[in-house]
Amino acid sequence: MIRDTSHQDTAIATPPGRPWKRRALLAAGGAAIAAAFAAAFANWSASEHSVSAARLRIAEVTRGTLVRDAAVNGRIVAAVSPTLYSTAPSSTVTLKVRAGDTVKRGDVLAVLESPDLADELKKEQSSYQELAAEVARQQILARKQKLLAQRDADTAEIDRLSAQRTLERYDGVANEGVVAKIDYQKARDALRAAEIRARHAIQASTLEKDDVDLALRTKSAQLERQKLVMANAQRRVDELTVRAPVDGFVGTLNVANRSVVQANTPLMTLVDLSALEVELEVPETYVNDLSLGMRAEITVNGATAIGKLSALSPEVVKNQVLARVRFEGTQPDGLRQSQRVQARLLIDEKSNVLLLPRGSFVESEGGRHAYLVQDGVAVRTPIRMGATSINAVEILSGLKLGDKVVVAGTETFENATRVAINR
Repeated sequence: MIRDTSHQDTAIATPPGRPWKRRALLAAGGAAIAAAFAAAFANWSASEHSVSAARLRIAEVTRGTLVRDAAVNGRIVAAVSPTLYSTAPSSTVTLKVRAGDTVKRGDVLAVLESPDLADELKKEQSSYQELAAEVARQQILARKQKLLAQRDADTAEIDRLSAQRTLERYDGVANEGVVAKIDYQKARDALRAAEIRARHAIQASTLEKDDVDLALRTKSAQLERQKLVMANAQRRVDELTVRAPVDGFVGTLNVANRSVVQANTPLMTLVDLSALEVELEVPETYVNDLSLGMRAEITVNGATAIGKLSALSPEVVKNQVLARVRFEGTQPDGLRQSQRVQARLLIDEKSNVLLLPRGSFVESEGGRHAYLVQDGVAVRTPIRMGATSINAVEILSGLKLGDKVVVAGTETFENATRVAINR
């Protein structure tokens, strides 16, 4: 039979004074618990409402860099989207493409039929040919008149030389008394008359050449002017064949096939997909903070692209202003005309500021109050906010680093001064 260990147990006497210490410790712990319970009860009893913590979002005040931005919606638009117009009055249009067709630069899109322009071109061509014949005739006449003037000058020169030789013969025999004095004087007069006629004939020949040259230049100028008129008529006729000014596709057709259109009637719109931009709808409240060249982040097809603000409309429509953003570098693939996108305009950047995540308290309290969490109670505290962004707000006063604030779920607080938070 196995014996137990009961014979090994020995009773130990309690030291003197030990029960009093135990009682003192128990009393002190009970008092602390009672005080904590009393304080908690006082806080809870002073609260106007009680809300479950699961319905709230509590965030901590931190210090960092605030990027002031604006979240806006937009759509993809073509940077180059020309609209083609009719250039001829009362013409019949024959369409060569349909909406959505892809075209290359120079492709024929439509043909306009205008009998008036065709007749005008023929008339100008006929006038040009007539003037060209006039110029050719004037060239022949100029050469003929120059020859006649030159012949008269040469004849006058021959007469002068003949009179000079006659006078020289008379001079040789004048001292011998063979020639009468009166004949000698006549020979001298004849030479002088011949010299005058020769000099006038040369001058007349020069003037005649200048005259025919001027007449020829006048006719040539008329021909050149008519050539320009004919070229303009030809250009207008060529414009009846509407060609694509850029590579792209046909966006919309504004007229029906074989319809009669007037001058300056829009025919169709082309879209150049090689150069796309983003058209943003910016709320009017951000307009004063926008400037050209401002960076923007565009979210499209799950990816983020960077762009710059390139244009800003001066007109406010329905409390919004249209802005254009141009992609930096290569534009993203897979973009489509009128595709909806989201964008983030980076307005300003402030470093080393107190930050608090943005929540519904910004709108519900107007940014003037926030609920500071203290010992399980949300206390309505006056604050002053600075710059705001999509995700955070700047705290100027009322809160300090490390404070915990209810940033969402305060809709049920009803502006109460103190709200208890149930864990």
